[in-house]
Amino acid sequence: MYTAIGLGLIVIGAGIGIGSIGKGAMEAIGRQPEATSKIQTAMIIAAALIEGVALFAIVLAWLVA
Repeated sequence: MYTAIGLGLIVIGAGIGIGSIGKGAMEAIGRQPEATSKIQTAMIIAAALIEGVALFAIVLAWLVA
């Protein structure tokens, strides 16, 4: 039971993190359209790092349970 709660919190946290990255990137692209490629590159790298941390946390949650 506690594993399910932990996994749910991990997924919610990753979703919030990626959502805030997307929101910030879209606002930045709206302000400075000529920097779209640089902003998208940074956004993809940051999203991948968040996904990596979330995957690591999911594996730890399964191992602890």
